[in-house]
Amino acid sequence: MSDINTFKTECRGWIADNYPASLKAPATEADAVWGGKNAVYKNPDSKLWLDRMASKGWTAPTWPKEYGGGGLNNEENRILQSELMKANCRMALSSFGIWMLGPVLLKYGTEAQKQQHLPKIIRGEIRWCQGYSEPGAGSDLASLQTACEDKGDHWLVNGSKIWTSYGNHADWMFCLVRTDKSVKHDGISFILFDMTTPGVVVKPIKLISGASIFCESFFDNVKVPKENMVGEINKGWTIAKELLQHERSMVAGFGLSKGGLDGNAGAYTMLSIAKDYLGEVDGKIADPVKRLKVAEFEIKNEAFALTMERVTEEAKAGGSPGAASSIFKLYGTELNKKRYELMTELMGMQGLGWDSDSFSTTEKNITRSWLRSKGNSIEGGTSEIQKNIIAQNVLGLPKR
Repeated sequence: MSDINTFKTECRGWIADNYPASLKAPATEADAVWGGKNAVYKNPDSKLWLDRMASKGWTAPTWPKEYGGGGLNNEENRILQSELMKANCRMALSSFGIWMLGPVLLKYGTEAQKQQHLPKIIRGEIRWCQGYSEPGAGSDLASLQTACEDKGDHWLVNGSKIWTSYGNHADWMFCLVRTDKSVKHDGISFILFDMTTPGVVVKPIKLISGASIFCESFFDNVKVPKENMVGEINKGWTIAKELLQHERSMVAGFGLSKGGLDGNAGAYTMLSIAKDYLGEVDGKIADPVKRLKVAEFEIKNEAFALTMERVTEEAKAGGSPGAASSIFKLYGTELNKKRYELMTELMGMQGLGWDSDSFSTTEKNITRSWLRSKGNSIEGGTSEIQKNIIAQNVLGLPKR
């Protein structure tokens, strides 16, 4: 216990000494740090914070030290995350490489692949995107048709992907391809490639919220080095399923936002929105009905956070989230949709904010976040798919 207390004291002291003062201001989505070769930092101190966290391995605190990770055990990581939250620290790095690719590379990648990619992911030097869904392969992902042919000294990829999040900003893609057309699940492989490779074309898709985080990706005779296949040929579906479990845990995390515009600490909270627009009496939200709604939401939010924390602590170090990730994904995305529905309700007519000068930046952002949240129950596997997984793999119910 003394070692744990020492670690907690060290974490608290290090954060106090190293967290830039300028980052204590409320954050917006534009302040998020994704890293990559072409990264732009709205605040130069964001890069400083990233570099300091990466130097400790704390952008990926439980990854092995030999790849640049922090080497922390689950208890140490829990303490670190708790201290970062108490200090209202912004996330040093948002990364599909950390949230999705890294865990499967640690399990299925060759030593050369780990040495090549993991340190760069931890330092935020390479930004990754995911090539899974296709125009004809969404919920039925295993029906994907992007072809990958063995050309002796390289792979040749032809096809397309859709809903490629931030594909227009990514440096590399982890991608599912078909290497055997005679079978379905057992004909899929998992490869990695540089987005600057000749034949790769990316086109943004504009969303109803006005943003364009999703893209179409096209591959025309894209040459991929042989060493870029992860795992065995035609065994990619196993890797794909495990990565999806990590993705669903990531998407579930949307539900843990404390009401901020993008989930960053220090952003506007549900309580502050309610008091700003409804007023307060004796420190309480003035409208008793809305006060009850906010209280009910916060209770559900806290219960969800505690449940995720408990399950995380129960999991073995380096273990897969398992099918239970579908429970978190289903509940978390519904909770996030409810968050923005309630926030817009609290703001009344101002909750319709869009482009007019009559609306504040906060109001415009929350309106867009409300629209964007609707996609949470589709991305990473629809809610209907999650219910099937929960029924069959968690509850053990028979297939119909």
